[in-house]
Amino acid sequence: MIDSVRKAAKTPDEPMPFAELGMKPDEYARVKEILGRRPTGSELAIYSVMWSEHCSYKSSKVHLKQFATKAPKSEALLVGMGENAGVVDIGDGWAATFKIESHNHPSYVEPHQGAATGVGGIVRDIMSMGARPIAVMDALRFGGADAVDTRRVLPGVVEGIGHYGNCLGLPNIGGEVVFDPCYIGNPLVNALCVGLLRKDQIKLATAPGPGNKVVLFGASTGPDGIGGASVLASATFEDESHAKRPAVQVGDPFMEKLLIECCLELYAADVVVGIQDLGAAGVSCATTELAAKGTGGMHVDLTRVPLRDPSLRPEEILMSESQERMMAVVEPRDIPAFMAICEKWDVPATVIGEVTDTGRLVMTWEDEIIVDIPPGTAADDGPVYERPYHEPAGQAALNADTPDRLERPADLRETLLKLLGSPNLASKEWVTSQYDRYVRSNTVLAQPADAGMVRISETMAGAEHEPTTRGIALATDGNGRYAKLDPYAGAQLALAEAYRNVAVTGARPLAVTNCLNFGSPEDPEVMWQFAEATRGLADACRALGVPVTGGNVSFYNQTGSTAIHPTPVVGVLGVIDDVAKRVPTGFTAEGLRVVLLGDTREEFGGSEWAHVAHRHLGGLPPQAVLEAERALATVLVEGARRGLLAGSHDLSDGGLAVALAESCLVRGVGASVALSGEPFTDLFSESSSRALVAVRPEAYDEFASLCGRHDVPCYGLGMTGGDTLVVEDVLEIPVAELRETHEAALPALFG
Repeated sequence: MIDSVRKAAKTPDEPMPFAELGMKPDEYARVKEILGRRPTGSELAIYSVMWSEHCSYKSSKVHLKQFATKAPKSEALLVGMGENAGVVDIGDGWAATFKIESHNHPSYVEPHQGAATGVGGIVRDIMSMGARPIAVMDALRFGGADAVDTRRVLPGVVEGIGHYGNCLGLPNIGGEVVFDPCYIGNPLVNALCVGLLRKDQIKLATAPGPGNKVVLFGASTGPDGIGGASVLASATFEDESHAKRPAVQVGDPFMEKLLIECCLELYAADVVVGIQDLGAAGVSCATTELAAKGTGGMHVDLTRVPLRDPSLRPEEILMSESQERMMAVVEPRDIPAFMAICEKWDVPATVIGEVTDTGRLVMTWEDEIIVDIPPGTAADDGPVYERPYHEPAGQAALNADTPDRLERPADLRETLLKLLGSPNLASKEWVTSQYDRYVRSNTVLAQPADAGMVRISETMAGAEHEPTTRGIALATDGNGRYAKLDPYAGAQLALAEAYRNVAVTGARPLAVTNCLNFGSPEDPEVMWQFAEATRGLADACRALGVPVTGGNVSFYNQTGSTAIHPTPVVGVLGVIDDVAKRVPTGFTAEGLRVVLLGDTREEFGGSEWAHVAHRHLGGLPPQAVLEAERALATVLVEGARRGLLAGSHDLSDGGLAVALAESCLVRGVGASVALSGEPFTDLFSESSSRALVAVRPEAYDEFASLCGRHDVPCYGLGMTGGDTLVVEDVLEIPVAELRETHEAALPALFG
């Protein structure tokens, strides 16, 4: 017998499996209080997924508010937090929408499908804003590079990302690949997508207009991904995690490609009133969020939902996270046109309900009412926890264990080669060669550049517009070791590096998205890390003048009681007025002045040198000097605009030594430089707010004057030329040897 609302009212004491669905006793009691009765099985399914940590942000909301209360004023921000993705004005009538999200737990359970559907999900978030997706990025973290499980997870993740993105025809323009033992059993797969639209064509997730039809279109609904959000992303991993394989979604990139083109034509025909993608929580999320943001009511007949498996029960239909599905609100008069466009693209579409003004979300199954709830109580009014938090017991000892005690190397040549061949700093070509970086022919910069850059094509949004020279640049960054030592500073350093990576290309940083990866929020020490990181990131965004437009929180990244390092990953989007004036990475020709921007301090806490040479983590991370970061970006952007810079590269992991080596490797051009300070500190310190630039000799005086006006330290180090990297009186390494070392590591590990 169907568990209907009528039956629920008559059987108030019937036990319900709320605990099995991840709901706490007090949360279940609150549901009963809201409804005035016990929930039906279908209502319980809705509340359990919508109130899960993944969907409701119940442990993070109190801290995430800072991104709004501390947000800097921004004329570029068009849509901020609360929608499927943020939108910023990039000029000439164009807008960009971008967001980063995690698919961590599914990617451990089933690496290929977990990573592939992570790409598919973030692409649909961008589609739902009315945009054409134009590029993707991914920030990946795995356990030790030589760990057995890493050899299982990494190839599948890379294959899944490459397969899905390549099938969609989206260039993968950058990201990160990081290895650390803390991610064993908990890889981080954070996917970013950026899309383009005209700024007057933004779509929102809303269901206004009683009588308007609710249309489900795209793939049919199956048993894959049932409970994925609550089962996988709202709990820790234990040994039986592989038993959760059915909760991993299965993707079909060819259906998603059809869905992209179908949506763009629907938008162009102006037959969509509101739209929502079906991701985490599936139909439950789409119906409750659309109804809550519209006139407050909706009637849905679940028997109309197209099924791949006809045996699915209503609760399973509501919790399924089958991929490649969208839900639209359409005026009745536009239904024929809507259906015709879907048919043209071979995208199945079905009217499953209509908007009402009752303030209730009502669902029926075989003529029985199985859901009757106020939609806002599921979508917006979930529990909010102010979790207790305190500094970890070992934090003071960790910070006291400074790298000062570590033995400094005598042979800096050997040290550089060891760093350059270590998994974190080695070439990632083994990974990026599996992605298409240049499909659609609009990629201007991609890996190994500091940031990806895409030109804005006048045909990108599906209609002809005036040509523009503009482009957008994107970078993602994060450092779990820095955040372990000091989560406040670690989050700021992640933002600072992404901000700097955008600026070294000549693009002006505009806005931020973030993916906050942490352990269990029920652990007060983890919550302290989270509270400090969000506070630090909010303060840094205000200082740098870049607002947070949205993002994702991923908790429960731990196995048993062992959490990953706190890992806030930050994405920054910037705009460049003319892509022809972009600054390429590294040394692009012989006879250029090599210039170091910014001051170097003795800062080795959390550094790659300490990690690679000594497996040491202790002390404090580098200072995040945000005023210096903003001034540096101003100089880099203005220098690019004036055409003063022939190449650039940010300084981060591995310090100046690695930046010099990587700059030589880009075009095979050597360099000869001299240092003025203690060689080891000058070469391997990871002080922030620094960049390496190559300047034509005739432009040097003008560039030095620009630096002086903005109080950016400017040090001439030497010249480019030859086929060897020479640091006078310190080391000489042929570029060919640098390349051999740099490119050998990952193929040796992964085949």
